[in-house]
Amino acid sequence: MSNEPTVASPPLASAGSPARRKSGYRPEVQGLRALAVLMVVTYHVWLGRVSGGVDIFLLISAFLMTLSFARKVESGKPLRLLSHWLHLLKRLLPAVVVVVLAVLIGTWAILPASRWPDILDQAWASLLYRQNWLLADTAVDYYAQDHSGASPLQHFWSLSIQGQVFLLWPLVFAGAALLHRVLVRALRRWTKLDGRLTDYRVLLALAFGAIFAASLAYSIEQTASNQAYAYFDTRTRLWEFALGSLLALALPHLKPGKALRVVLGWAGLAAMLSCGLLLTVDRSFPGFIALWPTLAAAAIIVAGQSGSRFGVDRLLTWRPLVALGDNSYALYLWHWPLLVLALAGMGISAPDLVQGLAIVAASVVLAVLTTRYVEKPLRDWHWPQRRAWRSAVVIAACGALLAGPVTAWQSQLMADEAAAAAQPRELTPGAAALAPENAGKPTPDAKIIPGPAALKNEWADIDGLCTDSNAPTDLLAGCLQNSRPDHVTKRIVVLGDSHAQQYMAALGPIAKSHGWEVVTLLKGNCRFGGESPERDADCNAFNRASAQYVLDHKPDAVFTVASLTHKDAPYETEVPQYLEGIKPFTDAGMDVVGIRDNPRFTMNMPECVQKKGTDAAACNVPLQESLAASSPLDAYRGKVARLHLMDMSDFICANGTCPAVVGNVYVYKDDNHLTKTYVQSMIPMFEQRLLAATGWT
Repeated sequence: MSNEPTVASPPLASAGSPARRKSGYRPEVQGLRALAVLMVVTYHVWLGRVSGGVDIFLLISAFLMTLSFARKVESGKPLRLLSHWLHLLKRLLPAVVVVVLAVLIGTWAILPASRWPDILDQAWASLLYRQNWLLADTAVDYYAQDHSGASPLQHFWSLSIQGQVFLLWPLVFAGAALLHRVLVRALRRWTKLDGRLTDYRVLLALAFGAIFAASLAYSIEQTASNQAYAYFDTRTRLWEFALGSLLALALPHLKPGKALRVVLGWAGLAAMLSCGLLLTVDRSFPGFIALWPTLAAAAIIVAGQSGSRFGVDRLLTWRPLVALGDNSYALYLWHWPLLVLALAGMGISAPDLVQGLAIVAASVVLAVLTTRYVEKPLRDWHWPQRRAWRSAVVIAACGALLAGPVTAWQSQLMADEAAAAAQPRELTPGAAALAPENAGKPTPDAKIIPGPAALKNEWADIDGLCTDSNAPTDLLAGCLQNSRPDHVTKRIVVLGDSHAQQYMAALGPIAKSHGWEVVTLLKGNCRFGGESPERDADCNAFNRASAQYVLDHKPDAVFTVASLTHKDAPYETEVPQYLEGIKPFTDAGMDVVGIRDNPRFTMNMPECVQKKGTDAAACNVPLQESLAASSPLDAYRGKVARLHLMDMSDFICANGTCPAVVGNVYVYKDDNHLTKTYVQSMIPMFEQRLLAATGWT
């Protein structure tokens, strides 16, 4: 994506200038860059898959950088790393700032307020070239088919990796140059030293060969064990850069004949274009499978200028393709935010052919304008080139141009959140507004809580990992507990998924007031029940381990979610093998509490309110489209002794609808999880029904 110079000619020379037409110029590389960005754009817009185009960009950037630095060292020119880094940032950062500022305007105009805080965080991450680490920590599904809910800035992950490598790679060149000088001096002193070891390119090859081997091995291992994180991890991508550097070092020694160049070029192009179509790459990148597009690109580069009218270079040096390559950096910057914002604005999950073409056309126009009126003028501006501090001033000014609005916006969001949280409790009664004594009473006007900036933190709090006697004896993950009271009157284990966790916002405080100790064994999207083919193998294994933990630790009671809701009809069913799962506990003398599940929806409920308003019909879903007419819990009654059933749905849905907001409180944090704030507003009613159902005191 970064527009590294394609030759040893002056890096500031523009495409098509005499400097760029010197013998070192490789127009086919610009054409290759253009095809790579077209792959990325096409796959994102229409196919929703990984194309391998980004991997090709990474290889090309290292290839060009290595050509430049190797020639510089061998010609005896000083590396001047600080000047190099400043010059590079001065070229890359202005376009980034322009695009991110445009994205912020689009975010304010199109996206719901609950998404603003994350996008502002990503604006900082994009500016500071650490977007990949931010996304790795949140395990973003970059290749999801529905891009309408994605961040318009998440494509900056690859630019962040490039920026980090652009900082690291010159240090490798400098270190090899220093070692080269040391070895040359040693050779002069001890003539028996093998002169080949002092060849600068050999030293570079050894260094990049080691990086390639170590990073590829790490990438394969991490992709197999934690692919969502590995996808954004710089360390799993270093081998792609190293391959580009090794290619640059080996290229002078690779001299295939004309016929072989033709074969290599077309074979490489066919492999490159077919990668995302023939291989299931989405869940296996960036492990060994990424060798496919990178080696394909390497074959094209080795083929080079074939000298044959049948060579692939005839296509790659086509003037419009080369021109597109000159704008590839800006095109990559623009295409993704335009896609995401357009889909969000139109309320669709994927574009059709005409819509997609319009997005691509707009991206190309903006890319050309950005290159011509932002990137090129600053690249050709002579004033910053004369002193390093001048380049630093330009970089700082660009950064401030983005940092100012981001800081101001974040400060405003924090102030709004503080104002909402500071409202008197009677203005935000939440579930209490549905209590019988408040039936028919209007809720006073107030700011809805929690504020947009706080919604992502609306998970129920659990104090920490299981310790002492509560610690699992095996490798069972997900064991958490609330702080142990001084005098434990009852021990409870909570089993299930995030829908069980959300009720900890009520059960936790109630337990503390009664002296109960609560341990949770939770796994996302894994409702507790007996062995069932309707669950995947990991979930069945987790449930078996959870059940064994309960039988080993013998708590007084187990808390579960006893029904299962769905986004589409049937909207609510029994939990697969629920009674079979809990029966060993009741047979052992334990109480089991089964609570009815809450609704799931086809849209994000807070975003619905932020877009359409609290009273919009879309944000108040009919009860018959949310829960079963007859509760699945009724089918359990009388079948298992010591099973106590709870239903809080009348404090979630009322008057025939399941609203997004009740009592000025968001009921949901997304499309199916209750907010911590709303569950806390249910505590008095939850406690009353829990004690009534169980007979506990």
